[in-house]
Amino acid sequence: MESNSTRIAKIATRMAICEREEENELKKIYSEKGIKVTAVNIGGNINTSISKILESALVASKRNGLIREEHLHEGAVIGATRDAIIQVENRASGQNVGGKIGIARGGEHISVCIFLSIGLLHLDEVVIGIGHRSLPR
Repeated sequence: MESNSTRIAKIATRMAICEREEENELKKIYSEKGIKVTAVNIGGNINTSISKILESALVASKRNGLIREEHLHEGAVIGATRDAIIQVENRASGQNVGGKIGIARGGEHISVCIFLSIGLLHLDEVVIGIGHRSLPR
């Protein structure tokens, strides 16, 4: 099934915002459409968690078969994840965050979405970032 970048980005976003209990059901639904997905919870101080976020996205992508263990594939996930981090980093800088990374791969497209809640006393802020790369099948 041919997929376009917009559709894959929407699916990555859906994975990032869904409840943990929904993930397996969504994996099954998207798998039937030829789209591989995964999600991983993240949290902590954003400034000290960047390398952990990158690592989590990479490990989840490999474990769930979204990418092969090749330099090109790993670089695509890291690049898309860094793009998403850059989009959320300014608003979350120095703050404790909690949220999820959603990753989707369909055809040549892979998208990484980061959805975070930023703890500010009792006033939670929400931020979202997304990155995309193209990969050979």
